Parts: sequence; C-alpha cells; structure tokens
Amino acid sequence: MEILYRVLCIIIGYVFGIFQTAYIYGRLNGIDIREFGSGNSGTTNAMRVLGKKAGIITYAGDMLKALLCSIVIRCVFGIALDVDAGEVFVLVLYGGLGVVLGHNYPFYMGFKGGKGIAASTGVGISLFDWKIIVLGILTFVGVTGVTKYVSLGSIIMLAGFAIETILFSELGIFSPISGTEYRFEAYIIVSIFAILAIYKHKANIVRLMNGTENKIGQKKVQNNEEK
Repeated sequence: MEILYRVLCIIIGYVFGIFQTAYIYGRLNGIDIREFGSGNSGTTNAMRVLGKKAGIITYAGDMLKALLCSIVIRCVFGIALDVDAGEVFVLVLYGGLGVVLGHNYPFYMGFKGGKGIAASTGVGISLFDWKIIVLGILTFVGVTGVTKYVSLGSIIMLAGFAIETILFSELGIFSPISGTEYRFEAYIIVSIFAILAIYKHKANIVRLMNGTENKIGQKKVQNNEEK
C-alpha cells in the first residue's frame, strides 16, 4: 500500500475533523463556545452551555463527519482506484485518525478543540461491523449508567474498541483484515484512538482518582473538560 495513500487519508480526515460542530452551533446562537464552561469545543460543554438539543446536535455532527470521511475514502480508494478491501479498511482508519486529530487540534482554533469521543464513535460505526457497534454502545451505556461518569464510559469504550478490533481479527471473525498483513497496522491505529482518548481525559482521570469528577445529574462544582 502506498505511503502516499495513508498521508492523503489523514489529510482528508483532518479537513473533515476541523469542522467544529459545537463552535459553529454556538456562533449561530451568538456565542463563542470557547469562552464558556470548560472552553472546549465538544459535546458535553455544548450541552452544559447551550442545552440538551445543542449536545445532541454536536454529538451527531461530530460523529457524522467521521462517517462522511469514510464514505469519501471508500469511494476514492475502494471504487475509483480499486484498492483491495483490506487496504481500504486500513485507509478508513487512517482517515478516522485524521478526523479525530482535526477535531482535537483544529489549526484555526489554536489547536484547541474537543476530546474526539464523538468523532471516534463515528469511526467505529464507519467500519460497518455490528459487533463493534453493539459492544461500543453497551460498554458506554453500561459503564456510564453504573458509575454516572461520562468520562469513564468514554475512556473504556475507546479502549474496548481497540481490544475488540484486535481480538475479533485474531479470532478470524473481523473481515476484511483477518489473516492479512494489514491487520497489524490496523491494530496500531485503533490503539492510537484509545491512547488519544486517555490523553485528552488526563484531567478527568486525575479527578476520578481524587473522587472529584462530576457525575451525571450532579451540579457542577468546578470546570470539567468535555468530549
């Protein structure tokens, strides 16, 4: 697989990723989301500052940009250039990585965006494997529902995404990379998604360890960062 293809997919993804749904929605409502709440351009801050509708729209928008990126990559490389399925799968992951990087570090916002959870969710969905989608939903809903910590649910969901992708592939039930040379490259990329999620939640992790992280429904007592 051409290195150029990988680079192009990351660039394509980054272009999709820099469209900050929360920032755009806030501007349409007369505010700069970066000047309120935690200052991050993500789902949770949008919900806290602008309400549930804004949170839903932000999550959907950030997730959709990853899906649209995957469609573009599949059309360009899978259809137009006739790249084989295993390579396209990996290229979709590279594109998704670009989306998350663009969301987390948009150049025109001083490289300060969100945490990439919604965008990463879109990447998982774009793989079109029902097992990954169902387990992701169950993991997030289960962990968040039991602990009431959205941050913990997000971190474990992304860690689970990496583990599930590797496990299913090695068991031979995660085509099109099962048994191919491309699977190891895919393992590295999905692991990077988990690492990015953990890194962007480092402040939340400290609060979780200290018992000061805000729970769902709890009145905010201090600034929290969001997706």
